[in-house]
Amino acid sequence: MAAPIDLDKPRYDQSTYAGRAKHFLQLTNPLNVLASDSELDEAQKIVAEFRKTRRLPPGYNEEKLWQTKYLYDSAFHPDTGEKMFVLGRMAAQAPMNTIITGCMITFYKTNPAIIFWQWVNQTFNAVVNYTNRSGDAPLSTKQLLASYCAACGGALGTALYLNSKVKNMKPIYARLVPFAAVCGANFINIPMMRSNELINGTPVFTPDGQRVGESKTAARSGIALVCISRVLMAVPGMTITPVITNYATRRGMFCKYPMAVVPFQLFLVGLCVTFATPLCCALFSQQAQISIDRLEAHLKEEVKKKYPKVTELTFNKGL
Repeated sequence: MAAPIDLDKPRYDQSTYAGRAKHFLQLTNPLNVLASDSELDEAQKIVAEFRKTRRLPPGYNEEKLWQTKYLYDSAFHPDTGEKMFVLGRMAAQAPMNTIITGCMITFYKTNPAIIFWQWVNQTFNAVVNYTNRSGDAPLSTKQLLASYCAACGGALGTALYLNSKVKNMKPIYARLVPFAAVCGANFINIPMMRSNELINGTPVFTPDGQRVGESKTAARSGIALVCISRVLMAVPGMTITPVITNYATRRGMFCKYPMAVVPFQLFLVGLCVTFATPLCCALFSQQAQISIDRLEAHLKEEVKKKYPKVTELTFNKGL
């Protein structure tokens, strides 16, 4: 007898990297971005009805139900249930990062180009970080503006400073400047865009879903993991692509058609980003665990009093 379908848990085992990779390959599928509002609303309706009735809707089998669930998950926030802005969804990462990263590593020689594409990248990152923030933490306009300005300033400052230092070095070093700027900006942008979690904490739950309270320690842990995965996500497209392009240029590949370097780099970046996005998201489970010994004193005391057998709590670390 087949096991009952539980849509409250991912289809694949999240305790293994392979299971998480399969999960995120479906969740970040760029084709999900093409779904219309009516298709997303229908997916939301199907998922809600199945959770109530535990019966497959007419015309649905298990495979189709899971496809619908992943479409739903790709567009609706796991904590708030709100439909996310389309460019902030993880499914938009591959197409958007292909364009932005391709342009950053192509137009890196002049300061105006550096400023423009780093600004575009940080604007996009701010949208993604805000959209995928953990929990139901509101962010004021003042906090949002401060986070955005700090991230843009960090990226631009890093890029312009490094670009001035590598002018007399080998071309490969200049090609890698955008990657260094993106790394530095990620460690500014993500914590600041989710500063409300650092100030007020992120919701933590018992293994059976009982909300215990908000933990700043869990927020710091989750944000750190997201920073690491985001930096690693950028590594293939922003390091392998420039290295291959630099090698191809030295071999005279673009002598006849210099502009051919643009589609060449876009293809390489697109290939890297399409796979790096889900595979790096899968490095850490989205529903992270934290030992009660690491929690704030008041939370630890409450857990021991109300849930004496619980040793770990879970929280959504965000993406």
